[in-house]
Amino acid sequence: MFHNYSKILIVVSSLLLLNFTACAKAKSSAAGTGTVEEPVQQPAVNPEIEKLNRVLLSMSDRCKTAIPNGDPNEFLEDLHKVLENQKNFRSDDLSLYYLIDKKHAVSADYVPKDLQPVKANDLWNVSRNDLSLRPEAYAALEDLSRAALNDGIKLMVSSTYRSYQYQEWLFNRYVKQDGLELAERYSARPGTSQHQLGVAIDFGSITDDWGDTRMGKWVYEHAEDFGWSLSFPQGYEDVTGYMWECWHFRYIGKEACRFQKKWFGDIQQFMLEFLNAWQE
Repeated sequence: MFHNYSKILIVVSSLLLLNFTACAKAKSSAAGTGTVEEPVQQPAVNPEIEKLNRVLLSMSDRCKTAIPNGDPNEFLEDLHKVLENQKNFRSDDLSLYYLIDKKHAVSADYVPKDLQPVKANDLWNVSRNDLSLRPEAYAALEDLSRAALNDGIKLMVSSTYRSYQYQEWLFNRYVKQDGLELAERYSARPGTSQHQLGVAIDFGSITDDWGDTRMGKWVYEHAEDFGWSLSFPQGYEDVTGYMWECWHFRYIGKEACRFQKKWFGDIQQFMLEFLNAWQE
């Protein structure tokens, strides 16, 4: 577990060792001369590196394992780019980095500000006529779709914002269909769905084989370049709480996508959990 973030921890440990050695030398010198020497000034420990260690130690073992060896100052520099970008988010709504999962929820009356209708147009197709997205996600969908069209692919948008009440109806339907235990593996309880944030899209057929289609492969390759992140990757059900969903992407912005890929094994849940812990 420790080898993956040892450099971050070693920075603090090395400074503490240096302090201890300096004090020991001062004591030895004083004992030999019979005189009292001035205390040796201890090098300061960067409080942000201390905080980084505390936050990383609070993360799950699997998250720690995903973090590569690296310079803690470089990590902090990249982190501050992400946090600086957050200042551009609208202040009257939840952050685009808001952590929502089986342990973190929103209220039944939460609705994103200024939802924009997602209608069929020259950029994309839709599976239904009642779709909508938060403005930032809508603009990012436009950018993603234009790039896809340039490569001869027209995206299909199948699901976007869902209200608390709609998610409640949907979850209860799945429980009746498959039982509670199985339903909880692929459907969110009301108040815990990324769709309620208005920043998530289900693309295409919403089936496992979508990832093997030309559209799916293109989205997998290019989504992060436009700020879209796969939410529920294969093999991480124990981390996200949900089965693999090759079609479900969440808009978090380009800077967060880069941060996620560089430092968190490209796992959205790890990165969002870290940001949540850091800002708490």
